[in-house]
Amino acid sequence: MECVIESVVTKRLGALPVAAEFLRRLDVAGAVDALCPGREIAHLTHGQVIEVLIANRLSAPAPLVRVGDWARSWAVEEVFGIEPQLLNDDRLARALDAIAPHLEEIAGSVGARAVTEFGIDTARMHWDMTSMSVHGAYLDDGQDTDYPQVKYGHPKDRRVDLKQVQAGLGVSADGGIPVHARVFSGGAGKVAQVVDAIRALKELASRRRLLMVADSKLFSYPNLSVLLASGADFIAPVPAAKVKDEVFAALDAGQAAAVGYRPEREAGLPQARRGTYRVLEDVMEVARPRKRDPVLLLRRVLVHSSGTAAGQRQARQNRLAKAAAELEKVQRGAGGRYYNTPEKIAARVGVITQRRRVASCLRTSITIDDAGAPVLSWHFDQDPLAVEAAADGWYALVTSLDAEQTDAAQVLLEYKGQGAIERRYGDFKGPLAVTPLFVQHNRRVAALIQVICLALLVFCLIERQVRRALGGDQKIPGLYPDARRVRPTARMILFHLGELWLRIGTATDPPTIVITRGVQVHLLDLLEVQADRPRRPET
Repeated sequence: MECVIESVVTKRLGALPVAAEFLRRLDVAGAVDALCPGREIAHLTHGQVIEVLIANRLSAPAPLVRVGDWARSWAVEEVFGIEPQLLNDDRLARALDAIAPHLEEIAGSVGARAVTEFGIDTARMHWDMTSMSVHGAYLDDGQDTDYPQVKYGHPKDRRVDLKQVQAGLGVSADGGIPVHARVFSGGAGKVAQVVDAIRALKELASRRRLLMVADSKLFSYPNLSVLLASGADFIAPVPAAKVKDEVFAALDAGQAAAVGYRPEREAGLPQARRGTYRVLEDVMEVARPRKRDPVLLLRRVLVHSSGTAAGQRQARQNRLAKAAAELEKVQRGAGGRYYNTPEKIAARVGVITQRRRVASCLRTSITIDDAGAPVLSWHFDQDPLAVEAAADGWYALVTSLDAEQTDAAQVLLEYKGQGAIERRYGDFKGPLAVTPLFVQHNRRVAALIQVICLALLVFCLIERQVRRALGGDQKIPGLYPDARRVRPTARMILFHLGELWLRIGTATDPPTIVITRGVQVHLLDLLEVQADRPRRPET
């Protein structure tokens, strides 16, 4: 009698079926293959490879050299129909080289497809830039000038010792979807970025009038001139240094109009503990770089937030208390071992002044007593502190929106969606792990970042789909151990789906999906994905 023992093979399924379904709806492979056709004898098209790279970022981000290992342990072959041994780093790098000359076209095609396929409202778009510091030499003479270059710039993480590359995202107010993404050189100027962003976002908005909401880096004479000339509506905050405290201190919040806005973080607070927002408006003249430049007059909305005022007041008290404690320590030690000269005392006071940011109000005097020892005297000037306190809670926005069509309160409400893009950059650098970048050529750096931007698009669409399917308050239980009801984020959705497993079928048993948590079934239903029907490429 012959005995046959069949071993059961299990692979991690995770959210691969979800990623495959969303990539199908976006037609990422089709967009890539239309622009970057491969050889007929190739086992894989470039579009197939790019889709797998996106799926990797959504499940378990890995360097190119490790993607094949990931594909072997995950159900990539069962879902995408691609043998893991074909996903070596050389094949992945050739796919990046192929798409590098067409990054803008691919991003535009997939972004437009997302707008139409998922019904995204692009009338209001939020634009912002971020930077990614990279390790490695990336010598200027070794980089291809036809592609974004890795250069020194002004990094967000303040690693001025490292070169960087930049990326810009255009995020819709509808669901916070990054329908436009662009890679820029590390030292690219802001004007060039704004011009490209306006053109691309206008195309996405189609016939609807575009409202561009940006951060304070947009506030510069060249940028504002470009925006006004383009005819696009915009809202941007004015950098704090551009408005003196005396201007805010002269304002009366009691005379400002109340705005019916409530931050999400205050949703569970009683009415008495919730903050209030009030607005005034006037006209602001933007400083000209040259006298011959035309005058720019912009509508300015002055916003007062009671919550921001309370936070600034507490922060100031903390700064003054810490500065006072450190100054008293120096005062007690004056003439001793460590502070035995006026120069040493002055140096230490300078450090305290800079660290605690009390230069505007700290007044000091260093004298010599009868014994020849230095003596420190100090106090806080109350006049500048009073002006600073009167300015608490105020900030300014500038806009091209007409006052007759959009009042000051509505300008504030339109601007408040800007936090969505900051959250998307958190996803970009967090779960999708845009850095570190383990590629050598700047064209591949640009291509890989664009691929990760496409992964971010899918990431955000998954979140939007689940929330829209939930309806109502968009909350669901089961995402946390205590079963409290919360709004699902893409990070939590993919975390729970990541524990799905696929038991590979044998001669007698079909493949079986192993459900480890009840919420997984609910999430798949909300996403309208049938995980038991693996997607294979068309033949």
